[in-house]
Amino acid sequence: MQFTAAQIAMLIQGEVEGDASATVDSFGKIEDAKQNQLAFLANPKYEEYLYTTQASVIIINESQELKQPVVATLIRVPNAYSAFAVLLNKYQEMVRQQMSGIQQPTYIHKTAKVGENVFVGAFTYISENVQVANNVKIYPGVFLGNNVKIDESTILHPGVKIYHDCVVGKNVTLHAGTVIGGDGFGFAPQPDGSYKKIPQIGNVIIEDNVEIGANATIDRATIGSTVIKTGAKLDNLIQIAHNVEVGSNTVIAAQAGVSGSTKVGDNVQIGGQAGIVGHIQIADGVKINAQSGVSKSIKTPNKGVTGSPAYDYTSALRSQAVSRNLPELEKRVAELEKLVQQMLQERIGV
Repeated sequence: MQFTAAQIAMLIQGEVEGDASATVDSFGKIEDAKQNQLAFLANPKYEEYLYTTQASVIIINESQELKQPVVATLIRVPNAYSAFAVLLNKYQEMVRQQMSGIQQPTYIHKTAKVGENVFVGAFTYISENVQVANNVKIYPGVFLGNNVKIDESTILHPGVKIYHDCVVGKNVTLHAGTVIGGDGFGFAPQPDGSYKKIPQIGNVIIEDNVEIGANATIDRATIGSTVIKTGAKLDNLIQIAHNVEVGSNTVIAAQAGVSGSTKVGDNVQIGGQAGIVGHIQIADGVKINAQSGVSKSIKTPNKGVTGSPAYDYTSALRSQAVSRNLPELEKRVAELEKLVQQMLQERIGV
């Protein structure tokens, strides 16, 4: 697909500076973009490439001052990074709109309902009473268990597995290999030292506008629902245990884990490899630093924590600063002890 600078400017509400008829047919990084490619400049570290790039069109901040002539056509916008993201989303939507129909071989049970403008990739298995709404895109190798519901404009990437009775909202994106609704880790210890499995009869509910990365696992509830609320964003390789609730617009970075029945509030930020124990509450707006181990509830909204066990972020920084100075402090204490000993000896006339 080919677009002119004028067309792009209209899509992102920008102002063209240069040849409005300049055309692009692909995207490129500003440092190595070629002719007929579109690039953007948002980070000042890359400003030097503005004057050397071969890109035909460049999106820049409206506040960007030019230090020398630029060959490319410029499109000025309030925020180049956000504008470029909007453009990429529109481009992606256009590409996906071209995907429709049902590839073969595919199995769709006779009781399943599939909406309009749906794409179903080859080797997909759609079980009994599944409901797939309009404009859903299902890539090859996806499995949908009995009674699963997929709402409008959701995208299931290759190899996604959604177990029975789970519900996925509108505009959700599930990346390759993610498993929704696997059994929670529930085993009852027995007198002989063995463990008896506790049936997991709940489900998973993923609300609207959620994105979950590749190879993440969201376990079904023992009873009731594990819930990922509207707008939450989960990275790759994340484990969400049974009966957990993840609040609206909460973000969780890769390799983090949340144990069973924990309630995570809205707008929480959880760093990579953080671990959260079960049956606690995390207040709205809390920030949990990477590799933190959260062992008790955090009830103060917007608090930052770090470490294992996790504690107040500011206090942790002070502790780290003190720790770095321990060798010097030890030396000073030794000198003070020596001085005190000398003063005592002088005082008693020894």
